[in-house]
Amino acid sequence: MSRKTHSYTEQRRTFLKTMAVAGGATAAVLLSGRAAAQSPEQNLSPEAEDNRGYHETPHIRNYYRLARL
Repeated sequence: MSRKTHSYTEQRRTFLKTMAVAGGATAAVLLSGRAAAQSPEQNLSPEAEDNRGYHETPHIRNYYRLARL
């Protein structure tokens, strides 16, 4: 390998490593910012947790009605 090609390859590797580290750092900052933005007061009370999950709504009943046809 010539010296010119070796230098180009090394520069390219360094650039790609830098971009990978920068991408990971950006993701970490975004995820930590999301966690900090959520306040503990937003936790659902036990009564509200019972309403989560599957439940039939008029929209779902309409879908089931049309699917039977």
